[in-house]
Amino acid sequence: MNDVVLRPGEVSLAEWAAIYRGATARLDASSAPLIAESAAAVERILAKGEPVYGINTGFGKLASVRIAAADLATLQRNIVLSHAAGVGEASPVPVIRLMLALKLASLAQGASGVRPATVALLEDMLTKGLTPVIPGQGSVGASGDLAPLAHMAAAMIGVGEIFVGGTRLPAGEALAQAGLAPLSLGPKEGLALLNGTQFSTANALAALFGAERLFQTALVTGALSTEAAKGSDTPFDPRIHALRRHAGQIETADALRALMEGSAIRASHLQGDERVQDPYCLRCQPQVMGAALDVLRQAAATLATEANGVTDNPLIFPESDEALSGGNFHAEPVAFAADMIALAVCEIGSLAERRIAMLVDPALSGLPAFLTPKPGLNSGFMIPQVTAAALVSENKQKAYPASVDSIPTSANQEDHVSMAAHGARRLLGMVDNATAVIGIELLAAAQGCDFHAPLTSSPVLEATRALLRAQVPHLTDDRHFHPDMEAAIALVRSGAVLDAAGAVHLPSVS
Repeated sequence: MNDVVLRPGEVSLAEWAAIYRGATARLDASSAPLIAESAAAVERILAKGEPVYGINTGFGKLASVRIAAADLATLQRNIVLSHAAGVGEASPVPVIRLMLALKLASLAQGASGVRPATVALLEDMLTKGLTPVIPGQGSVGASGDLAPLAHMAAAMIGVGEIFVGGTRLPAGEALAQAGLAPLSLGPKEGLALLNGTQFSTANALAALFGAERLFQTALVTGALSTEAAKGSDTPFDPRIHALRRHAGQIETADALRALMEGSAIRASHLQGDERVQDPYCLRCQPQVMGAALDVLRQAAATLATEANGVTDNPLIFPESDEALSGGNFHAEPVAFAADMIALAVCEIGSLAERRIAMLVDPALSGLPAFLTPKPGLNSGFMIPQVTAAALVSENKQKAYPASVDSIPTSANQEDHVSMAAHGARRLLGMVDNATAVIGIELLAAAQGCDFHAPLTSSPVLEATRALLRAQVPHLTDDRHFHPDMEAAIALVRSGAVLDAAGAVHLPSVS
């Protein structure tokens, strides 16, 4: 995988995704003058002798406390140590690597007042595979993701722990092994490192990338379920969707129609089918999945903007030697985006579970009860559908909007917060739940299509079935179901299902 060259303010979602999936990131050389000039501006601002928040004052409610020049380095170290107050399990390494890259690109825009050496250490940690151990809980999403980013900054000064190749080491030891020295913080640098939305944004982006794969795979399994139930592709006729005009709905219908094109199963009941309309879980796929696509695209646009922004405070403007205090650290845009992703992921899984429930019900699908040739003696897909229902209900509980909550902090100085951090952090678990539901649907839909032999589905869907059947044989009599489910879920999670269906263009989120 090639390195991603970060051009601050211009990084694409595809590049952020590459970093999340393992690519190394480094800064474009053009950012060096901006970084140097920003650091020089801090020195000029200090020379004026005026109080400037976070540079020669206390923090939060203590902003009115003036700090002596001799204590400025201690001030920056103290904010890092005192704010490294997270709890909970360590965040996933890919998410934290993405967080580091986001922070690197933000600092490199020359509005944060950090020195070139500070940016260089952050870049070295990324390129050398040093990932700070960041507890997942403790941020309310304003004044930035303080606790998580403080744990990052602590690792940079040799405090806390760092993951190196899967091993958890004391930060000082990990830095030394990589030939790096702990950072001594200059004026403004501690605050610059821990003020920002990068933890929330990294978690939301990671979920967005997973949600895109989830959405596309659910189109494939949804088409396969339609075939298993001998459903109609008439609801995917482009004339229907052109009249409603929603882009996501139109593209989703196009994809479903293309996935089913050339199906002998569909051809077998084009004429003389007593059924007039299919259940909503089949017929309304373009409307539901298209709406999810539109929402995911809105979230993607918000996160693309946020990832390229500067969310520090105060911000340094070298051209006028000013430090302006504002509120760019408030992660409300990320919180809204995270809530949108949660809603879309929840609905993708919910619709898929309804298709599974339809397939196991002979009154709706026309297939053997619970998709087993010998119902009664065998339970077939009875309990996998229950598992899917449990996962969907868990996601419904998690989908409650985080952004509608707030709680005052810092002695009411910070009296409205976004809750973006846990709004974003819940998402990967929701994607995992929905991925499992889609894996179960893949099994059920393939099993349903088996009953239509010798009729076959479209070439694309048959390639998908062949992929599954290479690992999971047709279920004749009950067997240990868990390994089958794990195999199918792995195919969904890895993107193998999408590779098998690669002949059809599926809508993308970004």
